[in-house]
Amino acid sequence: MASQTLREARKYEEMAEAQIPQEARPAFHLSPRAGWMNDPNGFSWYQGMYHMFYQYHPYSSYWGPMHWGHAVSRDLLHWEYLPAALAPDMPYDKDGCFSGSALELADGRQMLMYTGVLHEPQPDGSFHEVQTQCIALGDGRDYEKLPENPVLTEKALPEGGSRYDFRDPKAWLGEDGRYYCVAGNCTGDKDGQILLYSSADGLHWQYEKILAKNNGRFGRMWECPDFFELDGKQVLLTSPQDMLPRGFEYHNGNGTLCLIGSYEKEGHVFTEEHDQSIDYGIDFYAPQTVLTPDGRRVMIGWMQNWDTCNMRSQPKTWFGQMSLPRELSVREGRLYQKPVRELEELRRNKVEYHGVKVAGEALRLAGIEGRTVDMELEIAPAQGSEPYRKFAVRFAQDQERHTAISFRPHESILKIDRKFSGSRRAIIHQRRSLVRHEGGALRLRIVLDRFSAEVFVWDGEQVLTATIDTPLSADGISFYADGEAVLDVVKYDLM
Repeated sequence: MASQTLREARKYEEMAEAQIPQEARPAFHLSPRAGWMNDPNGFSWYQGMYHMFYQYHPYSSYWGPMHWGHAVSRDLLHWEYLPAALAPDMPYDKDGCFSGSALELADGRQMLMYTGVLHEPQPDGSFHEVQTQCIALGDGRDYEKLPENPVLTEKALPEGGSRYDFRDPKAWLGEDGRYYCVAGNCTGDKDGQILLYSSADGLHWQYEKILAKNNGRFGRMWECPDFFELDGKQVLLTSPQDMLPRGFEYHNGNGTLCLIGSYEKEGHVFTEEHDQSIDYGIDFYAPQTVLTPDGRRVMIGWMQNWDTCNMRSQPKTWFGQMSLPRELSVREGRLYQKPVRELEELRRNKVEYHGVKVAGEALRLAGIEGRTVDMELEIAPAQGSEPYRKFAVRFAQDQERHTAISFRPHESILKIDRKFSGSRRAIIHQRRSLVRHEGGALRLRIVLDRFSAEVFVWDGEQVLTATIDTPLSADGISFYADGEAVLDVVKYDLM
């Protein structure tokens, strides 16, 4: 039976959702039913539907006591809200139901595994968050927390593991019939590590080993891990806090990390071979993946940045949205991402130009406009001329505002820039990425959805994501070159 705390949250979110016009939301990115959203949780396939739970504070568009919101979809793009799944209503989670995962048990029940948070008073009058792992079982709509909770406590930590930073379990069913999960943890000096646990029934868990250690390389605490096999390699995704940049990698302090390597399942030995950022833009964190029924590994992340989420140009009745679902692959040892193929079903009103010369002032092309757009660009130097020095596409544009993607081939630098988007706060406005080009030729795919832009380079070799608050009336798109460039463009409205 739902607790009073959960019943109140469900009643409030139903009322608050009715006050938010559909046109005030993204068209095909999941946003919270009401209030605040952060990490994706429990991204899973269950009873013929994709389920997405999310970190949720229904009562405010700012972070607060964490609940789990809930939505379902058949195509990963159109979502139906269900009542909130979890509320902080037990002694072990009264200060928050933090991030976790979901899977189907052998008996058909859906298991939610999450981090329960309890504020522990300290001698100096401050509080620390004691974090434990907990389970709720349900039918895809309503869930009951286990009487035995929490199922993993500080007793299941390795020597030196912090009981205050022990969170975000991601569970899966192994090929050997056992259940496994990884969880984020750190040592007493805040150095991140990923812990591996196993279970025979999905309810009773035991510690296995430290699966991966930071050793001071990538930030500090490692949050929101995910661990899976892909294209013959093993992939570990995590979101380290307080990262330092390394060249053009890891520019967001609370950033994302992809480790690719090999895995010996018998001894649970993960050997790293390659590291990279997951997203090179401004707004992307805490991604989680699902294996689809047709065998694709699909990832969704929180499309926001912790350093900017409380600095807003205007008040909102909701805040936070998820990224496009992205199909993942490993090619030549590197993680690739591309929009799920279901997005192509939304394409309408094709407009196409080939061999357009762009030189000097901004060029507008008839039919190339909009704020829900899927646009493919191929840029190359004009034949017989010096290579262009800069190419830019500007979107969400009117006379005063725009956001831009620009490329300088002599530096191999691609930049996303929203400083002219209408922001009235000194937030992060730019990110740059070192990208590959072929004599100045570059291929991009830009997906716009009202309040966001996601840029896919070379069919997903790199991705840059940013949110924007520009009024929807600003729907212009234009092209600019310093020098002479030739442009091919195919644009679709997404409906």
